[in-house]
Amino acid sequence: MAGVESSKTRQVYLVLRDRIAGGRLDNTESLPAEQALAVEYGVSRVTVRRALAELELEGLISRRRGAGTFVRGGVAKPIVADFSDVMANLVAMGRDTAVRLLAFSYREPPAAIAEALRLPPGAKTQFSVRVRLIDDKPFSHLTTFVPEQIGVTYTEADLAARPLLSLLERSGVQIERATQQVTAVLASPEVAAALEVDVGSALLGTTRTVFAADGSGVEHLIALYRPDRYALQMDMVRTEAAGVRRWATVLASEPNDTISRKAS
Repeated sequence: MAGVESSKTRQVYLVLRDRIAGGRLDNTESLPAEQALAVEYGVSRVTVRRALAELELEGLISRRRGAGTFVRGGVAKPIVADFSDVMANLVAMGRDTAVRLLAFSYREPPAAIAEALRLPPGAKTQFSVRVRLIDDKPFSHLTTFVPEQIGVTYTEADLAARPLLSLLERSGVQIERATQQVTAVLASPEVAAALEVDVGSALLGTTRTVFAADGSGVEHLIALYRPDRYALQMDMVRTEAAGVRRWATVLASEPNDTISRKAS
């Protein structure tokens, strides 16, 4: 029964948070009374009270005894990464955010990751887990595997202070290309604790393998993002070839005078 009630609290919290984020509630408005919200969403007043408590903890509302509940400020806009130039974006983003290093060691990677990096049998990788923060709030959980011979060119302190891509390039690696997959992932207990979300929360997941000019793999990244604090964006234009019309991605180096669309 407690689980059902907790689920209802989460639903009311998310709906109200979405209304604030979407500008449908602003600083000039007070929220409806608890009883009115309970009737509107078909839940108990206790459920509404718990949802409001969560919003208050986030600093989104203030409750004044005898006056009502008021919106304090909008939800912070997520970091938006250009999908067509993710590599440059990540380096720039690294200069504007902070890092918390959770793990750092050398080990043999799982077979699938060794294959993705094109490593010989028995080869070791530098393994690290980082949480990246903006405004002291976590938004990404990053697990990386880097071939040992590259990993030894920088220290644990370097990794906690500088973007990994810049460290790879500093080591002399000439990065040429990368493959990336994007999907939805549910937060495990460990990741949920690091990102300060509920276990089972939906996250934006990307898996990226970076290759050097000689074709060797230099980094395998598993990145999990809070969707309320991170989004992918791409610019597209309508093109036609052989009588077939389709959407084409605008390269980051091209003039950007098209409509921006957030990747969903």
